[in-house]
Amino acid sequence: MERGRYVDFLRAWAIVLVVVGHWVITGLVRHPDGTLGAPELLASVPWTQWLTLGFQIMPLFFLAGGHAAAGSWERARARGGSAAGWVGRRAVRLLLPVGAYCGLVLTGLGVASLAGVDRGTLALVGWAMAMQFWFLPVYLLLSALTPVSYAAHRRWGVWVPVGMGVVAVGVSWGTASGLGTAAGADLGAGSLSVADAFGSLNYVLVWGVVYQLGFCWRDRLLGGRTWAGSALVLGGGAAFAALVGAGPFPVSLILVTGQDPSNTNPPSAAMLAWSVGQVGLALLAAPAVRRGLERERVWRGVGRLGGLSMTLYLWHMLPVLVVAAAFYLPGLAPRPAFGSAAWWAWRVPWVLVLGAVLACVVRALMPLERLLASLGGRLRPDARLRPGLRVWAGLAAAVPSLAYFAGHGFAPGGRLSLPAVLGLAVGTALVLVSVPGRGPGGGQGPDTARAADGRDCGRAARGGGAVAVAGAREEVGGGVVTASGARVQPGDGAGATAGTRAELGEGSVAAYGAREELGDGALAAAGTRAELGEGSAASGAHKELGDGALAAAGTRAELGEGSAASGAREELGDGSVAAARAQAGPDDGSVTAVTAGPG
Repeated sequence: MERGRYVDFLRAWAIVLVVVGHWVITGLVRHPDGTLGAPELLASVPWTQWLTLGFQIMPLFFLAGGHAAAGSWERARARGGSAAGWVGRRAVRLLLPVGAYCGLVLTGLGVASLAGVDRGTLALVGWAMAMQFWFLPVYLLLSALTPVSYAAHRRWGVWVPVGMGVVAVGVSWGTASGLGTAAGADLGAGSLSVADAFGSLNYVLVWGVVYQLGFCWRDRLLGGRTWAGSALVLGGGAAFAALVGAGPFPVSLILVTGQDPSNTNPPSAAMLAWSVGQVGLALLAAPAVRRGLERERVWRGVGRLGGLSMTLYLWHMLPVLVVAAAFYLPGLAPRPAFGSAAWWAWRVPWVLVLGAVLACVVRALMPLERLLASLGGRLRPDARLRPGLRVWAGLAAAVPSLAYFAGHGFAPGGRLSLPAVLGLAVGTALVLVSVPGRGPGGGQGPDTARAADGRDCGRAARGGGAVAVAGAREEVGGGVVTASGARVQPGDGAGATAGTRAELGEGSVAAYGAREELGDGALAAAGTRAELGEGSAASGAHKELGDGALAAAGTRAELGEGSAASGAREELGDGSVAAARAQAGPDDGSVTAVTAGPG
């Protein structure tokens, strides 16, 4: 079973648990004066802090992200790509949906403010809609540092996360002991002390350790060795127990107001230990989960969740506001004592109702998703972008703004922060305008695939919000591509080639008579050609040694991180598989297999 499916499972599983965890710990209370409050469950009912050991699952997302980024960056380098071009492409994937989300939320808060909604309510809503944002600036930073961190990995291997972990422990103990609690620098809505700035290093160090372990896993420095997973579980678990039991760190792996030190703000040595143990569990569980993912029905479900991961992550708190307005404000919701047995019993219908509302929200957002997919296919920085000053300047503006929203909400004190809003807008714009106006593979733009002899293979289908050409269609990144009438969920961009084309975790499969670079990139050539990451075999194959490329006309290629089959097969990760000679639906983004042959 390919590791690519398991990597995508980890990402989907992490997102689902984050969503459900946030819903479980979010409780609403209607006060006698008719206003709503949201007591903090972890602070009001301290024993619930133990639940965070199961719901703090984001280490798996960073592990999977590092695994995917390593393969993506290696392929980009092999094609002559630059660091700025690669980082810009990754940033576009994240900033487009985040920018759209922020724009809609900020517009709604602005309208509510003009309509006279009290500032306390605005602050509460703004906090609820930004509570998940801590992940975004950290992930953008780690992506931007990937060219450097991966170079270090290639030279020193597992010693890189070990060294980072040692430094992270030192930063954590320094922060916990009050190092640098001196004067702060005023940043508008708050202040950043020397201790805060020092401790913030651990956002990159702690999560960077897990990200680097993803590199090690991909390069088989961890995977396949049972003793490695067991050692990580035992070592991480023992260290966590010691740090929590003997102090000074709390058990909660989610921020609790007034708790000092915290395990998350910034990440502590205890969070590092738990993350290492969780990585070990992921390695040990891999064989059993891979066997389950061999079932196509299970894999299709995982693929759909993966395609919707960013939408679910960004919008999952909106259903809480909808249910609050529909049931709590009018006094229709039950009112058991907060944290009582009856309150916990009502958590089940609460989560089910929120899930139903979120499904409606996702469906309503489909036109926006298609539009973003279309833009993502057109606004992709050139892989060979040099020197890329606008990309770096854009990230320098966007990351602090996202960090501000994560720490203060969209409307601290009931007011919008103009500097943060402008920072995100300008930063996103700078990354997007780094597009040179042509596709990365040559002179044509992303709407057109060109055959090896120079002829256009097709044009993009209109209306569906994704790029398609006669012959095949694919969604790259977070999107899902299926064949034989399956629906495509738009992801981070799209493109297609005539014939069959796939980009999988560690390599790519390319189509008959076409060439295109999409998302993280793919190769195509006349005949059928597969460029693989770790090699495989296919009947009727032509083998190119060196980088381990295989080709087979109309056959199945087993890739390092996934697999492709002529006809109807899909694999997600940093890319996707399109069906042989599939035809793109013009309006609804569907894909229907026509034939399974290469010609």
